[in-house]
Amino acid sequence: MAPIAEAHPHLQVQFDKRVIEAANVFEGKSFGKHNELLLKPSSWWALRNPLRPSWGEPYKAIAARMHEAIADAHRVAMASGGDAVIVTHELPIWMARLSAEGKILVHDPRRRQARLASVTTFTVADGRVRWLAYEEPAADLLPVKKRRFRPGA
Repeated sequence: MAPIAEAHPHLQVQFDKRVIEAANVFEGKSFGKHNELLLKPSSWWALRNPLRPSWGEPYKAIAARMHEAIADAHRVAMASGGDAVIVTHELPIWMARLSAEGKILVHDPRRRQARLASVTTFTVADGRVRWLAYEEPAADLLPVKKRRFRPGA
């Protein structure tokens, strides 16, 4: 958020707790080079239900709080005749997008379209949040992803 705020000093920065990353039991833990943490029996209980997900905040709750935050930011922006920029993490963006597209929220995290420095554009129409576009303006700055063998992949 800092580079955007620096480039646009006339904008007011506001913090919204609804756009934070989802809480989960793996917070702050290293998964290891090949996601070894997920292969440990001590992790299996947390992984018992990928449809909820059982390891943290439910996908529906993430999507709902993101839609509320987007709709509120839209109302504020419209009142001042402008647009809103929300900076958040990959999962909240992906949940808001899948929900806006009317798709199921259960997904393969490796297939998310929300890379570092990407821009996902939402619009609000008839009081509903809708997904509009996805761009990667800094794609040329990102390292090329190497395909590696990963257990379970």
